Amino acid sequence: MKVEIIAIGDELTSGRILNTTSSFAARNLFEAGYEISAMNTIGDTPHLIGEALKQALIRADAVLVTGGLGTTDDDMTNEAVSKALNRPTMPNFEILSSIRTHLDEITTTPVSQLEKLAWLPSGAEALSPSSRMAGYQLIHDDKPIFFLPGIPSQMQHLLVEQVLPKLSTWHKDHRLATYQRIFRIFNLPETEVNRRINTLDLCPDVHIGYYPVFPEVHLSLTVRDKKTNNGRRLFKSSCQAISTVLGDSIYGYDRDSMEMVVGRLLIERNLKLAVAESCTGGLLCSRITDTPGSSAYLLGGVVAYANDLKIEYLGVAAQLLETHGAVSRETAEAMAVGVRSRSRADIALAVTGIAGPAGGTPEKPVGTVYIAIATSEENWVTKFHFHGDRAQIREISAQSGLDLVRKYLLQKVK
Repeated sequence: MKVEIIAIGDELTSGRILNTTSSFAARNLFEAGYEISAMNTIGDTPHLIGEALKQALIRADAVLVTGGLGTTDDDMTNEAVSKALNRPTMPNFEILSSIRTHLDEITTTPVSQLEKLAWLPSGAEALSPSSRMAGYQLIHDDKPIFFLPGIPSQMQHLLVEQVLPKLSTWHKDHRLATYQRIFRIFNLPETEVNRRINTLDLCPDVHIGYYPVFPEVHLSLTVRDKKTNNGRRLFKSSCQAISTVLGDSIYGYDRDSMEMVVGRLLIERNLKLAVAESCTGGLLCSRITDTPGSSAYLLGGVVAYANDLKIEYLGVAAQLLETHGAVSRETAEAMAVGVRSRSRADIALAVTGIAGPAGGTPEKPVGTVYIAIATSEENWVTKFHFHGDRAQIREISAQSGLDLVRKYLLQKVK
């Protein structure tokens, strides 16, 4: 079953507001087994809205429209639908009664702009009149059209609670069983990922997509089939094949993040982590604490930009800094050892480097980063030379540090 999505609003076509409603709708409809045939964004222009709707009804089996259902003069969806489909607007008395009851509670004004919400194209059925959310369903040429508000929270609620259940009963035999996995890959270029996947000779029913999301590569595997058992088996075998050729470059799946994966591994092994940062400026701790429950494994961190703070708070020897410099293998190791000693953590992670745009030298150009890990058994330092602007170098430094911790933890017996 093909579904077309139309988002309406000048705020979207001007770029003033990001169109999150269409992406939410597409993801949820796709996961529910529907094919998204097209996604359009239209400004608040009635004849363009009407034309987009008529074209969508030709191409798709169902249409989802978001936006333009409010009370202001620029909310023109109902007017456009009425004219395009030749359905005069009529008052929905259930909605009108609810609005007037609400108005009686807050004002003595007999008429309000809110009453505009009750005037819908003929044949429209309100999706949830008691919720005070604008939204309705219209059946035209035996095809369902769903009109939802542009407010993301309201749109998401109505899509999940009303639209998906109604669609599921419309054409039961037109839904596809959808099996999808996103492989989240780090430290392997997209070209190399592509080369390795091409060696697999996957079945034509397996659809692969590549999506660079700095500093990662996301690979999507999708199998869609009405024959559920065949689709499931094909999906499982394809996932196994991809995991084999990409190995530990795959750090997670679907909505995993590197910090979430590291957190799970720390919990499984009952280990505590501490962090010492210089060039990342607190980004590591920020990312780790973005994950709920991170207090179970993160003891804390020190952001020591100045050498004096490296000496005072991390115990880095002044002579070491003078001899080797703040950006060096020796300093990175001393930072890791120092924060582990002071925090009594099981694992310590330290980062020092030159994020730029200035500060580089021929010996240590911008992008030079040292990342150290200290444990009770051993310490080691890895040198990197990253490329990009300041923000990119800081981001990939934090990601690389977490990835080193991840790989270390994978070798530890639970």
